[in-house]
Amino acid sequence: MRTSILKITALSVITSSALMASGYKIPETSTNSVALGGANIAHVNSADAAYDNPANMVFMDDTNQIEADLMYIGTSATNFQGQVNGTGPHNISAKEQGFIIPSLHYVSPKLGDSGARIGLSIVVPGGLTREWEDQPAKATAEKFSLKVIEINPTAAFSVTKDVSVAVGFRIVHSEGEVKSSSPSSASRDMTGDSLDYGYNLALSYKPTKSIDFGITYRSQVNLSTEGNAKLYIGDSKVYDGGASLTVPLPAAVSVALAYTFGTRTTVEAVYEKTYWSAYSSIDFNYQSSISPILAPFDDPLAKNWKDTNSYRLGITQELNTLTLMAGIVKDETPTPDETLGFESPGSDSLSVSCGGRYEISDTLDVGLGVLYSMKEDRTVKNASIDGEFTNSNALLISAGLGYRF
Repeated sequence: MRTSILKITALSVITSSALMASGYKIPETSTNSVALGGANIAHVNSADAAYDNPANMVFMDDTNQIEADLMYIGTSATNFQGQVNGTGPHNISAKEQGFIIPSLHYVSPKLGDSGARIGLSIVVPGGLTREWEDQPAKATAEKFSLKVIEINPTAAFSVTKDVSVAVGFRIVHSEGEVKSSSPSSASRDMTGDSLDYGYNLALSYKPTKSIDFGITYRSQVNLSTEGNAKLYIGDSKVYDGGASLTVPLPAAVSVALAYTFGTRTTVEAVYEKTYWSAYSSIDFNYQSSISPILAPFDDPLAKNWKDTNSYRLGITQELNTLTLMAGIVKDETPTPDETLGFESPGSDSLSVSCGGRYEISDTLDVGLGVLYSMKEDRTVKNASIDGEFTNSNALLISAGLGYRF
C-alpha cells in the first residue's frame, strides 16, 4: 500500500540514500570508522572494536577502554527535473538537512585466565530522512524520518593464540514519522516505533605481526513497527487508529584484510555485502478497515531491492603521538529503477575520507574524522517518474574522545 511506503521509508529510515551508504544503513559508527571510510574491521584496536569487530577485543591492551563520539551528518538539497505521472516538467529540490548523532563504545579488561573480553556499543546503525516541500514530490514524501538506536553487548574468546571469535546481541529501537499530502484532498500523518532483536558474529585471525584478517556478520533485524495513522480527505479525518508494518534492517557480511608495513603504515581492504533483497515489498496493516476512497493506501507496494556490494580501502599512518587516517569507498545502490521514488532516490556513490587521533597522555586521546559521499546523478524512467535526480551528496564529521584506565 502506498500509505505503507510512507511509513516504511519513514520507518525504513534506517540509513538511506538520504544519509549515507547504500540503502538506509550507516556503517560508519565511530570517529575512526568515519576517517577510514568504514575500513576499520581487521586492524581495529580501540574501543570501537566492540562494534566494528568485537573478536579483536581479545588482542587489545589489557585495560578498560571507552570512547564517546559525536557525528554530524549533513545532506544536500537533492534536485529533481522531469515529469511525474505525466505532469511537468518539474524542477524541485528537497530540503538540506543536518543531524547530530552520538555513539559510545566500551571494552573491558581480560576476564580471569581465559582472556575473554566483553564490550558494549550504543550506536545509530541507520536512518533515513527526506523532506520535499513542493508537489508532486510532497504527495509521497513531504516528510520521511526514522531514528534508529542499537545497543550491542558483545563477548570475545580466544580460540588459539592467533584466532579469536565473538558473539553479540543486537537490541534495536526505532521511531519513524511520515507525512504526505496529495495535490487532491488526501493526506496522511503517521508515527510509530518498535523494539526488535538480532545478533552479530565476528572472527579475527592474526597469522603474523603484519597481517590482520577479520570477518563480521550482522543478522537481519525486522523492525516490527506499530503506531498510529491518521488519514484525511480534505479537512475530514476518515481514519485515526492503529497501524503496523514490518521493515527489514538487512543482514550484512564484511571480509577484511590488513597489512602493516615496517613504516607503521597499515593498509586495509574491506568487501561488504548487504542483503537488501529482504526489502521486497511494503504492506501496511490497519487495525480496522479504512474508507474505500482510500483503498489505494492499503495495497501492498513492491520494492524489489537488490543485494549490494561495497568496497572500502583505508590507510593508517602511526607517528609518535599522532595517527593519520584516510579512506575511499565505492557503494552500490539497492534501489531498482522501477521502484525508485522521492522518498529514497538512491544512486551509486563514491566517498572519500580522512582524519586523525592525537594522544594527549597515556590514558587520553582525541580524534576527528571527515567523510564526503558523492552520489552519481541518476536518470529514471518508471511508471510514475521520468526525469533525473542530482545533487544527492552527504557530509559526515565525527569527533571522539578515548579514555583508558
